[in-house]
Amino acid sequence: MSNTWRAVLDILADGDWVSGPAIGAQLGISRTAVWKHLKQLQEWGVPIEKVKGQGYRIDEGIELLSQPIILKAMSSKSALLLEELELLDHIDSTNTFARQQVERSFAKGYVCMAERQTQGRGRLGRQWVSPFGRNIYLSATWDFDNGVTALEGLSLAVGVAVCGAIQRLGVEDVSLKWPNDILVNGRKVGGILLEMLGDPVGLCQVVVGVGINFAMPKDAEIDQPWADLGHYENLTRNSLAAGILSELLPLLSTYADVGFQYYRRAWEGFDAHRGIKVRLSTPGRVVEGVARGVSDTGAICLEIDGVQRFFSGGEISLRSLE
Repeated sequence: MSNTWRAVLDILADGDWVSGPAIGAQLGISRTAVWKHLKQLQEWGVPIEKVKGQGYRIDEGIELLSQPIILKAMSSKSALLLEELELLDHIDSTNTFARQQVERSFAKGYVCMAERQTQGRGRLGRQWVSPFGRNIYLSATWDFDNGVTALEGLSLAVGVAVCGAIQRLGVEDVSLKWPNDILVNGRKVGGILLEMLGDPVGLCQVVVGVGINFAMPKDAEIDQPWADLGHYENLTRNSLAAGILSELLPLLSTYADVGFQYYRRAWEGFDAHRGIKVRLSTPGRVVEGVARGVSDTGAICLEIDGVQRFFSGGEISLRSLE
């Protein structure tokens, strides 16, 4: 039986205790085979408990991604824009996988999601912690004319779409940290990574990667304060995925026409640091100033010695100012 580990996981998904022999009997495999599949799942980060006399369980269960559930929950407009939704069990990186699909044939409206990433990436090549069945790892692709010019501010606009989706699902105090971090209660809950293929001045394709913490293990090794969304009532991984796609795909379909200026006011409404003194670090220098929003192209505005200046790259931080 192919993907037997997946069948084992389906049996444990509701969080109830199940004995090894019972799992084997349901699937027609030996106890040794059951043990091997359970061991594999544990190596992938699935929190399987074992108690003598009771068997195995996943405490509080686990929600796997479901294409029918996601498609049903998406808006009708976004569903029409979706060319294909591919759900993957485990992959190196959804962005890498999506790039490969673009290079083969797909471009506009392809989306892939994964239960687990082994080489998830954030900005500047940082590792993105990606345990199995816990979070949202999503990549979408689209075509754009006019190369990088058409993409100005796109990562910030995507942030607006993702924040809007999270907010509409009942999560309050969601905000944005320039340029592409998503915060809940001031702690990082997600991020956005854009990658471009094709002609820098002509027809190009963009891969939009979105990572959202949903049920992160409490001992996750993350080098900054973080949050997740799994404790919010009636919020599921599948409803979150559908909500994000319902906002993201329409944005991608119209962005070439409206640009970031259409989303600027909304972005500033989510701005976590507006009016706060921050430090901006770039490869060439470090500056400090009061955050005053963003430009029509997504550049951050800092007020430095009473003068407003715009910066297109770098990272902002409050740590050095505390």
